[in-house]
Amino acid sequence: MRRLRHSLRWALIKAAVAGTTMVALAFLIPLGLMVQQTARDRAFTAAERQAAALGPALAITTEEDAIVRAVASTDAGGQGRMAVHLPPPESAAGSGTASGTAGAAGGVAAAPGGTGTTVGAQGAQGVPGTAGTAGTAAAAASSPAAGATIGEVRALDADVATAGFQGRSFTVQVPGGFALLQPFAVDTARTAVVEVFVADDDLTRGVATAWQVLSGVALGLVAISVLVADRMGARIVASARRLAAAARALGAGDLAVRVPVEGKQAAGSPAELHEAAHAFNTMADRVVQLLAAERELAADLSHRLRTPLTVLRLNAASLGEGDAADATRHAVSQLEREVDQIIRSARRAPEDAPAVTVGCDAAEVIRERVGFWSALAEDEGRPWQLTGAEQETPVPVQRGDLAAAVDALLGNVFRHTAVGTAFSVDVLPTESSVIVLVGDAGPGFTDPQAALKRGEGHGGEGSTGLGLDIVRKLAEATGGDLALGASAVLGGAEIRLRLRLRQDGAAPVRAGRRRGRGPLFPR
Repeated sequence: MRRLRHSLRWALIKAAVAGTTMVALAFLIPLGLMVQQTARDRAFTAAERQAAALGPALAITTEEDAIVRAVASTDAGGQGRMAVHLPPPESAAGSGTASGTAGAAGGVAAAPGGTGTTVGAQGAQGVPGTAGTAGTAAAAASSPAAGATIGEVRALDADVATAGFQGRSFTVQVPGGFALLQPFAVDTARTAVVEVFVADDDLTRGVATAWQVLSGVALGLVAISVLVADRMGARIVASARRLAAAARALGAGDLAVRVPVEGKQAAGSPAELHEAAHAFNTMADRVVQLLAAERELAADLSHRLRTPLTVLRLNAASLGEGDAADATRHAVSQLEREVDQIIRSARRAPEDAPAVTVGCDAAEVIRERVGFWSALAEDEGRPWQLTGAEQETPVPVQRGDLAAAVDALLGNVFRHTAVGTAFSVDVLPTESSVIVLVGDAGPGFTDPQAALKRGEGHGGEGSTGLGLDIVRKLAEATGGDLALGASAVLGGAEIRLRLRLRQDGAAPVRAGRRRGRGPLFPR
């Protein structure tokens, strides 16, 4: 999951969610508010229609029985949400009108200057806190509220009187909702007011459902965008993973690996990754060409050694008999075999290399190589000792490679120590590895880490700095290692070569008892 959070597909999914959410909210909020306002307008429009339905009945008659039947015939009246405020009879209306006129006049007289008419009018509306109290009382007596009332009343009498006096409809807030007050002129002197109750639930009817639908649509859009982004990201990630897998295979030595740039696998890849795939394939082809050229160069350079080797072989043949002559001829023959092996290895393609490493007897190879160097040791007066190489010790390396490694270790002793310096070689077989210790009585290593670096040798003329590196690569090829240190017995340098054995039982180890180190003896 942690890897997914940092992947390209997860980044595309987050971008898709963020973008789609912002777009959805930009449309969802205005649409939701518009639906809410539409529901409110719909409720008040329905109330106006219910009130208008009583207009014809009030124009014909104001009898209570007839109005009751008319109210009951409407939806709002049947639900108990409608009330009708009838005006007083005509005889009461006439006296009320005269009283109202007198009250209005009193209101005018009570008001100073030119504001008397306005104050009287306000007094007729029954608004408290104004002058003309007598006019207000008279106006209230002539208002529709003074007549009969049919239905459940929720609005205040003052609001009903205001609607009848002004002759226009408006809404007032009442407990549980709003009341629509719609005036209707019964005759020239009287006005009836129809009251329709609009509950709070009617103002929000269908709004919650609309919000749920809009939210569902928004979530659906987000889900679709995530699905599309994930599919796009999957194609991009698949192309990137193929490129990464090919790079790892090439780094592991598979020179034949290529990234597909045509066909179904390459379809849908971004142009940038397509271009990267072409560049990778071009690079891989170039690496193959460079390696082929390098192998041919190594083969050519090795082949050039054949001429001086031929001269050496002819000169060695003319040395006659003797140990020194035999050793020289043996060295020239071995050198010719090594050059031939280098040429064959260089001209052999990597895919033609043997899959299984041929093992050898480490004890036999070490005895042979120590015996070869013993002749030079006798000439230089070097005491030496070999222990632990009496029993067969199989190791999973080629005979020539192990011989070259032992020659490199012993050659370092002769090259970096003074004439007459003693050395020793110990072979230590274990259950999982074979350890070869090469020690000497020389000055030791001043910088072991630098000595292991390739090309860092400073042994004078003839030293290339590659000997220990060759030995290290041989050890690491088996899973072992190479370590440098100080010899506890001789006091100089000590090199430990550890060769790990195969775990499949192909090269079993016959563990033998190590012979103790005795005093060095000349041979």
